[in-house]
Amino acid sequence: MTGAAVFPGGTSVTMLEVYSDAAPDGIRGGSPHLHLVSTESYVVVGGEGALQTIDPTGYRETPLSPGAVVWFTPGTIHRAVNLGGLRVLVVMSNAGLPEAGDAVMTFPRETVADPARYAEAALLPPAGERERALAAARRRDLAVVGFLALRDRIEAGDGGALDEFYADAARIVAGRAAAWEGIVRSGPLRDAEAGLAMATAVAGGSIAHLSGAGVHRAQASGGDLGFGMCGRLRTYDVGGGYADADVDHT
Repeated sequence: MTGAAVFPGGTSVTMLEVYSDAAPDGIRGGSPHLHLVSTESYVVVGGEGALQTIDPTGYRETPLSPGAVVWFTPGTIHRAVNLGGLRVLVVMSNAGLPEAGDAVMTFPRETVADPARYAEAALLPPAGERERALAAARRRDLAVVGFLALRDRIEAGDGGALDEFYADAARIVAGRAAAWEGIVRSGPLRDAEAGLAMATAVAGGSIAHLSGAGVHRAQASGGDLGFGMCGRLRTYDVGGGYADADVDHT
């Protein structure tokens, strides 16, 4: 028995530089979206910003500064706001699920209600730095428009607005969600079971698993920073083929 070679807890890590260009409302930052299964955390390593969120308790804004650690659970619509040089280490539960598409952006209702139209709006071109940058900005701007409309409905007392978006999001991911159980079982669940087995072994007087002790170093992606939902990112291979927490999600 040996310790798991995946990153602790079967999580993934990404170094994120939040977009610094302005959205239609004049705020600089990323594309508002939610995850249906995964919990995401921010460890702020530089700059200043804020996290705008919508959940069943309503809308709120959480300040972000170096040293801050915040996390948000599945169903929390979140928007990273860059007030100057915001850099974040993202730690995401269920490594592999973000890459498998458990995120949905807050496009306007007419787009989110149509999975085919949503997929077209979310797509980034496969190549070309300028083309990808323009496409990332377009989809960010569209997500902000939908986010603002959803926030306004909720603040006006429309109790069904968030449930409506949740239902639309579930339809968007319906075709790929069947694979998610396997990802969870082979990553975070396997890592948790390995930890439990080691704890049980030590309680029984066996430390044989310590013979597998060792250091693992994540390999950072090369080349230019990638385009994620929230900003430009550097991904890491953290074991099991899982690379990052903020990929295209398309």
